[in-house]
Amino acid sequence: MSSGPEVHLTHRWPFPGRWFGGVCLTLSPLVVLTGALLRIQFHFFAPQQLEAYEAHPVLLTAAYSMYSMGWVFLTFGILLLVHRIDEWNREWAFGGGALALLGMFNRAFNAGADYMAFQMVKVLGADQAFGVVSDTYTAFHVFRYLNASTMLGWPLLAIGAYRAGVLGRVRSSALALMFMLPFGTLKGTEIRSIALLGLCVALVPLGVRTLREGPPLTRRAKAWVIGLVLFNVLCILLTVVFPETMRH
Repeated sequence: MSSGPEVHLTHRWPFPGRWFGGVCLTLSPLVVLTGALLRIQFHFFAPQQLEAYEAHPVLLTAAYSMYSMGWVFLTFGILLLVHRIDEWNREWAFGGGALALLGMFNRAFNAGADYMAFQMVKVLGADQAFGVVSDTYTAFHVFRYLNASTMLGWPLLAIGAYRAGVLGRVRSSALALMFMLPFGTLKGTEIRSIALLGLCVALVPLGVRTLREGPPLTRRAKAWVIGLVLFNVLCILLTVVFPETMRH
């Protein structure tokens, strides 16, 4: 049974390009899901998340790092999806894309707050760190006003992707489930995080399909990829050998 209209994409690939955008569409949802699964054994409220970090700092660091990095790289995949929707309707693509991206920037801000809370655990302990988090949880920050965007952007993208023929009925419905994914400081994995499975169902096949279309990477593009990877590996090694560089 067909899940809805899906078209074969034959067009130019604007930024972030077919390869980078396709890789981000394929891997980023899986990275986010992996981060969520790594912390699924712990209760999702803030005090239990801080206690979990105190008891299992490496595991929680890996979980939250993968979760936040997955969202950052997914922004490039969403840009590619927006371009595909734009071929059907520019206003719908820009509206849904802008709201979804603002929502992901909101999540990036919350990831910074999570990181700071975990550093307080190292200095103050989980109980005192939670006291600070609790006392400042309702403090003003401008990203709070992007909460509606966090929820609304995904259904708009899902409808646009279906109407544009980029995703079928099943995958666009799976993408729309993202509106219910929890957000905010120190939010762990709970039942509503099942929306991440919908994200994978919707975007991973699209990413694979995108990578399989068109010509392979040129030699110049491969050289750029290798050069950028080696540069980042070198930077990581330098920070390990000379940790004082992290202070600058």
